[in-house]
Amino acid sequence: MNSSDLTSNGGDHSGAHQADTSYTDTQILRALELIYDPRSSNEHRQDASQYLEQIKAQDQAPNHGYILAANRSHPPVIRHYGLSLLEDAIRHRWPGYTPKQSLALREWVVKLAQGIAQEDPVFIRNKIAQLWVEIATRSWVLDWMDMDELLVGLWAGSVCQKELVLEVLETLSENCFGKEDTTTALRGTELGKACVEIFTPAEIMVRHFPKRDTSINVRFGGEGWLFRISALLRWYSQEEQNNPELQACAVKALSTLKSVVYWIILRAIATTNCIQRIFECLTMSNQAMQLVAVEALCALYIRPSYTDDDVQDLVWPLLKHETVNTLKTLYQWSIVDANDMDEEKYLLCKKLSEMVHNVGQFLDTELDVIPQEADLPNFLDLSLRIAQNESLHVSIAVLHLWIQLLDSDSIGDSPPVMSLIGPLLEICSQRLLRYEALPEDSNVPAILFLKGDIDTIPERHAFLGNYARFCKDIVNCIVQKQPLDAIVHILDQTDQVLHHLYDGEPPMNAQTYSKTSIPALKLDAQFSVIEASLLGYSRWRAVRRAKKDDTMTAVTGPLNQKIQQWCFRLMELRFEDPTILQRVINLTVEFVESTLKGNGEFVIQVFHFIFDMMKILGGIRGQFHAFVYNEAVVECRRYCGQQLQRLALREADQLMTAYGGIEATIGHYCQSADVDQQERDRCISVLFVIVQRAANINQQKREARLEEFIADAIHMWQDPALSASLSTFAGFCDLLGLSNLQNYFVKRKVNQIEDWAAAPLDDEGKVLRFQMEDARDNLPLRATKTFLGISVERTEPGTPPYQVANALWSKYLPIILPNLLQLISLAHSFSDPASWSELPLELRGIPARVLRDRYWQVGISSGSRDDFYSQIEETKLTMEGLASTIRYSLRMVRETSYRLLYTMSLLGNTLYDYQGLPEPLSRAVFGNASFLTIHQSGTILAGIPPIIYSCPPHARAHFVPPLLIAMFEFLDQKISTEWNRIEQRKAASGPDDDLVEEMKDEAILRQLTNTCVSFVVRLLEPDAPTSSQPSPSSLRDFILATPQALQPLILFCTHALRMHDSRACGLITRALRSILPAFTDPSAAAAPVREYLASDVLKACIESLHDPYFVDIQSDLALLIAGILAAYAKQTDTPRLILLSLPGMTIQGVDAALGKLVEKGDSKRRGAVVLRLLEGLRGVSVSEMGKRPREGRGRSELEKRFVQGSVEGLKGRKGSSPDLGGVADMFA
Repeated sequence: MNSSDLTSNGGDHSGAHQADTSYTDTQILRALELIYDPRSSNEHRQDASQYLEQIKAQDQAPNHGYILAANRSHPPVIRHYGLSLLEDAIRHRWPGYTPKQSLALREWVVKLAQGIAQEDPVFIRNKIAQLWVEIATRSWVLDWMDMDELLVGLWAGSVCQKELVLEVLETLSENCFGKEDTTTALRGTELGKACVEIFTPAEIMVRHFPKRDTSINVRFGGEGWLFRISALLRWYSQEEQNNPELQACAVKALSTLKSVVYWIILRAIATTNCIQRIFECLTMSNQAMQLVAVEALCALYIRPSYTDDDVQDLVWPLLKHETVNTLKTLYQWSIVDANDMDEEKYLLCKKLSEMVHNVGQFLDTELDVIPQEADLPNFLDLSLRIAQNESLHVSIAVLHLWIQLLDSDSIGDSPPVMSLIGPLLEICSQRLLRYEALPEDSNVPAILFLKGDIDTIPERHAFLGNYARFCKDIVNCIVQKQPLDAIVHILDQTDQVLHHLYDGEPPMNAQTYSKTSIPALKLDAQFSVIEASLLGYSRWRAVRRAKKDDTMTAVTGPLNQKIQQWCFRLMELRFEDPTILQRVINLTVEFVESTLKGNGEFVIQVFHFIFDMMKILGGIRGQFHAFVYNEAVVECRRYCGQQLQRLALREADQLMTAYGGIEATIGHYCQSADVDQQERDRCISVLFVIVQRAANINQQKREARLEEFIADAIHMWQDPALSASLSTFAGFCDLLGLSNLQNYFVKRKVNQIEDWAAAPLDDEGKVLRFQMEDARDNLPLRATKTFLGISVERTEPGTPPYQVANALWSKYLPIILPNLLQLISLAHSFSDPASWSELPLELRGIPARVLRDRYWQVGISSGSRDDFYSQIEETKLTMEGLASTIRYSLRMVRETSYRLLYTMSLLGNTLYDYQGLPEPLSRAVFGNASFLTIHQSGTILAGIPPIIYSCPPHARAHFVPPLLIAMFEFLDQKISTEWNRIEQRKAASGPDDDLVEEMKDEAILRQLTNTCVSFVVRLLEPDAPTSSQPSPSSLRDFILATPQALQPLILFCTHALRMHDSRACGLITRALRSILPAFTDPSAAAAPVREYLASDVLKACIESLHDPYFVDIQSDLALLIAGILAAYAKQTDTPRLILLSLPGMTIQGVDAALGKLVEKGDSKRRGAVVLRLLEGLRGVSVSEMGKRPREGRGRSELEKRFVQGSVEGLKGRKGSSPDLGGVADMFA
């Protein structure tokens, strides 16, 4: 474009040039009509789009754009297209313009802004404001010094011009201090300083920054925009409330304040009376205004670093009696019905809750400066009312607030707080219901609200987990304040629940049984209250003991007696529902481990209670033809065994006093024909633990008795027949009862059976199935896992139980390991088609069908989880049931073996010093693993990484590399192949494809990918420092210093950068950035890794930056690219050559960018340099397609935390300042 193309400030458009433009206008209008006309063919629509894109590429495009936009006779769509031509020129060609051309563009935009009228569509006005901001981010403070004066001039004009000014100011504020904006980031703090300057009154700037540089003046007038906006709101509240145009302008003013109050100097807010103006807007009848006013208060009160004066002027006015009453009235009006929801009112209600939460946090940290006129009881009553809201999303913020208030040293014991603990306890008791267990079609208001608030089930479950945690914490705090009264009240409340458990509900029926029945959920909620109270009671006692409070026994004695008597009464009750019984058992053990710990009489009573329940359950197992009920019985019986183990682990000394009777009882029980081998081992392991952990046993007798317990399992490992069977694949099949499987498939012609679930087994098939079930019990895997696992559970190296376990198992590991590794290898090879050599050609596809797992996935699979397992039970005696039994046998071998390896690693040097183990271990686990499905591969990734983590430093050199190499070669090949297959299937998918199975496969692949990536992150990211003492060499240091171990990790990372999973890709960029400094060393050892990072990894990043799929993580990719260029550009020319090979790159542009990157600077600015350099190669985001996202209607930071798995960091108001590092830093 020549300078003449932008001359005359857009004022001379006569003659032939105007005629050409008119012709162009006609063509543009026709093209736009074709694009938006639904009757247009795709071919015509594409031709029209190409024509419009060609106009953008012309040098005269800005000229055309201004003429089209300025001509008010044009339809809005034409004018908007004209503005888009200007936008394209500003965003993509600005660096190439001369100062004269840039000035012409700027003056055109200013003229368009000065010429807007109320009748112009809002999207035209907003687009002009956006163009103003685009130019401001590029030239303000550089060569555009009178921008503030121009804005003030517009402010004196019409209402719509005021709105445009507010739009400009809000967007500038967001770009500088909020959302990431590449152009703004490149300007550093320059624009931020200018924003602070023009918004803040001059007297405040002088007072706070007396030594700031004033040689460059960007402001016009002394009052500043904060004062002007405040004055506008005052004028509106006093004069013009019925003017709809001014109403919209006032809402825009509040929206601008919302974006500013988070970073502006707090004294500026106080001196301009902004708080009073916002309060006044809360009393208006305009709902949009009320909402934005509340959002502005939320943004203000979430800020850290308030001084006492700031609190006095900005916070305490909100606690005045009149203001709290206003908030109460507004909250009461905002309450909505879950069945007839007003979305805007409901959003206002949620924001009010968040605002009350933010204000309430000051009560904990700033209570010493609270004025007398603050109506604290009234404010706390408001927070209680919000906590009672039927919407969990509304109430969760104030529940979190109440935890802080109750736990506060300054206000926790004050009369206003203590007066409300009764209602709080009731709320939390009611809200500890497991809402996620209620059916999707439930009409419970909390569920109806929740379904609208949170779309995804994982986020919903995370939210409910946080909500339940908050309720428990409140119960915990209340009990710490009044342990006797609170616990007695809770136990009495529980008695009422137990006595009225089935009121309004049908009695339990095995045929219609549900594990999530209302009675079961009610009891579970009430027991959760008890468990929370026990934790509070334990903490109360710990505090009293630390203070050596002699009066503690006056409370603990009577209360412990009441608790024990209540537990005895509970154990006398009988429950037909196995789920409820399981919950009762769990609670009794909780009492043993907390309040009544060390009470021998109670421990033994609980032990016999659980054992009796296990025997009763064994008697009713299988009595009913009801799958769900029978499964619940089996699960409860298994749970009884686990809780007996738990008791033995915690109270071995108490149980040893009654060991003779316990041993006789267990021995008699294990002789019953109804007890299978797995349950028998579990019961004997209880005796094993008591003998291992009890203190008062002779050591020789202990060792001899422990040897007796495991003798049968060890004998099975030592049996030469086992080693012989494991020497061949046929022998392995015989061990699992599968020796006749291939012949059976041939006889049944299973390839001709379309629906295996509808094909019943014949007698031979049933025999085969029962043989497999019996064969599982003849393997030593389960028994060894049980005894080895229980012997090291809850032990620490150096403790007597750990030493006993190590001495016991160290001599048997050489016997177990060879056969264990062979079992793993053969179980994996079962998935190899070559192992099915007896099958004819037409049946070669059968192995894949047999070994494809059936699994249920929440949100994808149809029906409920119970329906899925009921279907499995119903097909047990079909061909599909036979295949399921085969899969289960193989899964049991694989997963039990992995678990045994992990448990052995807990023995420390006993495993890691085993000579010659790493290579055979690697071959066994990964040698044949490529034939496993993605679902089965995930179990390897769950079992093997902990073995690597646990490796002691002295053993890493020989143990870790073989495992890491084999593992990542397997995972890289497996995951990359599956991603390619998924992408190919998507590309070739048709309307008749099974989308459910495709979604399930992709979900499992994403899960495996993210698990693997998390493993990589843990290996490569540096550990957080835990003390000032130097730590020994970490596993990360070892890997970075060991090229053969590092190579497969980085190769996987390179491939992961291209996998279509944003979370995985984002984590990988973070991990790779963390290792870049390790290879800046000029040594020869670092050179190959550095060259790979500077070439292959850089190329992968650029490819993903170009891929539209990764639009949301372009900033992460840019940071990694920037890190590579900054770290290595001076040591190797490879990054520069790669950049120059890209289309559109110039030597000057690349060298200029590299020069900026190697300079010291923050990562945000470096990322912006990369994004600007590669602008033409970036995938196109939604916003760049013309949609401009608006702030304030998405989730707030507080809401985002509530739907995450962890809520760490929510406590207290202390936090970091905005990303600018504090406004003061800008003027330092």
